[in-house]
Amino acid sequence: MEETLYLRMRHKINVKPNHTVTIGDLAQIISNDSLKKEVQEKIVYHINMSDRNIVVIDVMTVIEKIYSFFPDVDIQVTGASQTIVEIEYKKRNFSPVFFIGVWLLLFVGAALAIMNFHEDVSMREVHQRIYYIITGEAVEKPLLLQIPYSLGLGLGMVLFFNHLFRKRINEEPSPLEVEMFNYQQDLDRYVMMNENKESTKKLDDH
Repeated sequence: MEETLYLRMRHKINVKPNHTVTIGDLAQIISNDSLKKEVQEKIVYHINMSDRNIVVIDVMTVIEKIYSFFPDVDIQVTGASQTIVEIEYKKRNFSPVFFIGVWLLLFVGAALAIMNFHEDVSMREVHQRIYYIITGEAVEKPLLLQIPYSLGLGLGMVLFFNHLFRKRINEEPSPLEVEMFNYQQDLDRYVMMNENKESTKKLDDH
């Protein structure tokens, strides 16, 4: 009786250099236990130094490998047709001096951006006008409005990014996380199209 095997490629996996990539690493498999175990252990690719950072493995490569060992299996494929194999090399130690330098650069840049925006929209004059409307007094520095406004600005940034240091305020993703997710999705699609050797073939002119 012909066995049926359901296979779904994972979107991305992370491996170390010189790792041996098996079908179990690349895909989720549903079948009877004995067949599933045998298929998962089959080697598809061996990571080497010439691969640099990324390898894309196509589902057709996996199917070909399965058929070479189990020619009578009925393979049903669902989901993605490629898996991105990202090779994680040893990370360099992070320099505290570099971290402080980047932090200061971002802090000063953000502060200047906010200050320039407030200057462009004449925020001080707006506060003075609002204070005069409420109290009937003209003052140069309406601190009664400026201090709560400054505190509210900082609180608003915390709520906007949904993080207080490393602590997440709630489970909803921040706009920055959504943008980073969209960027990663576009990057993955680009990699799949350009790094997958099976997706494009250059034919010699005859």
